[in-house]
Amino acid sequence: MATTVEEITINYSEDNQLIVKELDKVVLSKGAWTIIVFRYQEFNRAKGEFGPEKFSIRRYQKVDGTYRPKSKFNISSQAQAQKIVEALGAWID
Repeated sequence: MATTVEEITINYSEDNQLIVKELDKVVLSKGAWTIIVFRYQEFNRAKGEFGPEKFSIRRYQKVDGTYRPKSKFNISSQAQAQKIVEALGAWID
């Protein structure tokens, strides 16, 4: 378990094979409740390669000195991410 925000990752391996590869992350908020948006790829076992980029917004709570995942929202495509950007842009402007 991560004890600092910088240690939080969504990299995930099974049998020495990286299944989820974190490409980047942006910390949206820090503190007892931390929110991070990740850019990542998942390994496609059938094709033997990583698939398209995906995005995930995840919320962590710091309990007893370690960050624990509490909720997540996965954005499954760049098209979906673009629609979210456009909606937020319209509301904020």
